[in-house]
Amino acid sequence: MTGGQNETVSVVVEREFAHPPERVWRALTQPELLADWLMRNDFRAEQDHRFQFRAEWGEVDCQVLEVRPMHSLSYTWSAFDVDTVVTFTLEPMAEGTRLRMEQTGFRPNQKQALGGAKGGWAAFLVNLERTLGKF
Repeated sequence: MTGGQNETVSVVVEREFAHPPERVWRALTQPELLADWLMRNDFRAEQDHRFQFRAEWGEVDCQVLEVRPMHSLSYTWSAFDVDTVVTFTLEPMAEGTRLRMEQTGFRPNQKQALGGAKGGWAAFLVNLERTLGKF
């Protein structure tokens, strides 16, 4: 049987930054830098650590799934009855870093959440570019 209840959709955003992977990794894993480009948080780059992102509109409950320094970071992302997984993958390039963000697990009936994620991550990664230029 194809399709159906178990089918999920992903959001993928890729950006190239003129900064080394170490700098991008710091922006992804240091709470004060994360707060600058994403949201206030109590993040720690430790497997199984439970944390929250907080914004004016509410909170996102998360749990770290995988930490591979300078390579990849993955955590659950749960808000408003939408449970997904966010994975960042860093790829070194001669002139900086290619960052791939993938948020997986949207169900086909979660079109509003999917649309919000597409627009939200595009804007967050613009903010990340600004943050990378600050430190």
